[in-house]
Amino acid sequence: MTMTRRPRKPSAAWAMRSAADQLTELLGRQPESVSAVKPSGDGWEADVEVLELERVPPTTSVMATYHVSLDEEGGLVSYERTRRYTRGQIDRRV
Repeated sequence: MTMTRRPRKPSAAWAMRSAADQLTELLGRQPESVSAVKPSGDGWEADVEVLELERVPPTTSVMATYHVSLDEEGGLVSYERTRRYTRGQIDRRV
């Protein structure tokens, strides 16, 4: 008798790549980084940093944080812009 192994939940690195790739497709902009990723009850949640408006000097460029929800297969369920800020801004939130 052979036992079928239940597939492992995808890794956080896989979820990060999936969130960034799908957000790129929707926004038409390449994400700068993924600042947070965590499993949720039925998939993954990630915060993705995106360059929204490039300015000179670069410290004045406008950045945005998008909160992305993925299902268990890595499909994008929802996204929402949660914050806009200049690149040179220091986050004082703890």
